[in-house]
This record gives sequence, structure tokens and C-alpha cells, in this order.
Amino acid sequence: MRKARPSGIERLESYLVKLIQEKGADLDQPFGIRMLLAFLKFASCLFAAGVAIRYFLYRTGLKRRYPLGIQVISIGNVTAGGTGKTPVTEIFARTLATEGRKVAILSRGYRRKEAPWWVRMFTQVVSKPLVVSDGRHVLLDSATGGDEPYMLASNLPGVAVVVDRDRVKAGRYAIKRLGCDTLILDDGFQYQKLKHSIEVVLVDATNPFGNGHMLPRGVLREPARHLKRADIIFLTKCRGDVSAVRDEIRRYNATAEIVECNHAPRVLRDVWSREEYPLSWLEGKTTCTLSGIASPKGFENSLRHLGAKVVWCERYADHHRYDASEVLYALNRTADMGADALVTTEKDAVRFPRFETTPVRCLYLRIAIEIISGRENFDQIINRICFRGGRAAQPHRRALCEQVPRA
Repeated sequence: MRKARPSGIERLESYLVKLIQEKGADLDQPFGIRMLLAFLKFASCLFAAGVAIRYFLYRTGLKRRYPLGIQVISIGNVTAGGTGKTPVTEIFARTLATEGRKVAILSRGYRRKEAPWWVRMFTQVVSKPLVVSDGRHVLLDSATGGDEPYMLASNLPGVAVVVDRDRVKAGRYAIKRLGCDTLILDDGFQYQKLKHSIEVVLVDATNPFGNGHMLPRGVLREPARHLKRADIIFLTKCRGDVSAVRDEIRRYNATAEIVECNHAPRVLRDVWSREEYPLSWLEGKTTCTLSGIASPKGFENSLRHLGAKVVWCERYADHHRYDASEVLYALNRTADMGADALVTTEKDAVRFPRFETTPVRCLYLRIAIEIISGRENFDQIINRICFRGGRAAQPHRRALCEQVPRA
């Protein structure tokens, strides 16, 4: 079977990501590419101006921030993609639910199937948010609800997941209809319409701020100095000495608590049967990979670190929606190369069409957050949220809660 060609927009997106993601990747390019990069630089100046105006409007009160009367934990970043928000969101939601909070995750549902914009323009006010999970049952698939919301709903029984572009509306729905008392705003650092109680920001230790430029010339969604708004900073993908990155962060924020963590593989699962394989299964195996994520190198290298020989890597743009021919092509290519398995990410697995039989194993790598240092900082944040005035709490936890004002 011949490989299905990705769309022109997707090919352009993948090419530009390679140019803007890291320092030095855009050097020694031909004249035409330099002209394109100059245009992107101009566009990034316009984008930066728009960001500055938007924050000025919120800061001066000309645009309103809406409080909802309960804790709202925002988890986000200053760069576009690749920092690992979903596992961090998962660990916050799971820990808070274990402590007895009724948690809802609010998500935009990036790149989910939606009605055309002219239909949304007239129906947005009256339409209800999409409930991917009510805390008891998963109600929507990944295409309708979005990849990350569906993945979170599948992995977090007892936690509601609500999707809407207007997350103030989604939050009100979660409070009134689902009885939630704690909201986690997924990818919320730039979403200023909903007032945040705690600002959690993720920074990729391997590539903190890309090439230093704003979108679309770089990967910054807002200037790195805006880290000063963060209450707690998760330094993700920490491997080896990260003191230089910590020092850079301290230039922008001298007081935020810093938690160093890594995205650690936990188990392999069959994409369709969910049969589990220990990580040791990869030792000495020959594998191929298929992924559509922001930073595929980290995923591919993790397989190598686990002892697998990766002989072929197929990459698509972030959030690529696979059709059957693309997945079947990768499976057949893996079988033709004599590899033991095609391995993908959990985020990609939820976008795969279903096959009854396959010529080779198709597995996904389940990732979880492993806190390396700053565990006490994370525990304190959870204590502040869960044990506040009016509840019977242990004395040391009651003291902690008094440090944070009511939402």
C-alpha cells in the first residue's frame, strides 16, 4: 500500500516547526527561506503587539476577568506545545480527587471536530459545553471531544472533563450541573477571561524558550518575562544538570516554587486490546514509530533508552487526524522491515481508526510524571487547595491554607 500524502498545510507546518523550534536551526538557509523567515519575523512583531494590547486591556480592567467563587488552577506554558501539560494536568487532577475534591478539567478541545465558524458564531451563546466525562462515564470520543480531553477522561475516573471555547461557561456548567468544587484550566496561562487562583506554568528544560522569538518566527506565545505571573513552575524533561535553566527562570521570577520532573515511561499497551507489556519487553526489540506530536524526538529517544532498536520513524504534524490508510501503511512497513512492533504515543493512539487484525503488534507508550525534586512544593500546593478554612484539617495543613486567599 502506498503512503497517503499529508496535506500541503501540514507539510508546511512540519517544515516551519523544524526551523523555529530551536536556536540555530534556521542558520545557513537559502535565500528564499531567509525571506520567509524575515516575513515571519514581521508577523511575530504584530503578534507580540497584539499580546501586549490584550494584557493591557485585562490589566486595566477594560476587559473583565470572571471569578467563579471556587479554586481555579491554571496549567499552561509560554511556548507552543511540547512541554507535557497533559501528564501534569493528570497528576494534579488525580491527587486532588484522591484528597476528596470534586474536580473538573476545563479544556478548549484543540483541533476537535467542530461546526464551521459561521455556524458557531450564531450558536456559541446558546450551545451547552461538551461533557467528555461526567466523572462516572466517558461520553464522547476523541474526534468530538478532542485528543487530550478524551485521554484525560479515560485515565481519570471520578474527574469530570468539560470542553468549550468559552471556559467561563464551561466552568459554570461544571459547578452547577456536575457539582464540582475545583476546576483545572488546561492550557490556561493565556486564557485571562477566567480568573485563576493558582498559576502553574511548565517549562521544557531541554528547550525552554525555543529561539527566543514570538510566534510565528519562534515558539513563544508570550514573552518569557511573563513567567513572573507564575506561582509554581514545573521544569519538565529534566535529565542531568538543569541549573542553567533554573537560573534563567529566576531572572524572570525570583519567588515561584520550582518542581523538577521528568516524563517517565510506565508501561506499554496494545492500542486496541489494551493488553499490557512491561517496559522490559522493549529490550533488544526492533521497533518502528508513528507519531503526530510537537516534540517526537523525546518519544523516540525514550524507546532507545529502554533498549529498543528504532529503525524507522514516521512523523506527522501535531494533532494529526489519522485515516486508515496512514496507519495501515505504517503497520505494513513495520512488518516488511521485520520489526517486532509499531510503537506510538498515547495521544496518537486515541486518534487511530480501529483494525480487527494487524500484521504486527501496535503498542503505545504510557507516560507519567516523575517528580525529581521539589516534591514538598507540589505537596504544599495540593494542601493549600484541599485544606482551607472551614474544614477540619490537620494543624500543619491548616497553617498552610492560611497563606492563600480565598478564590
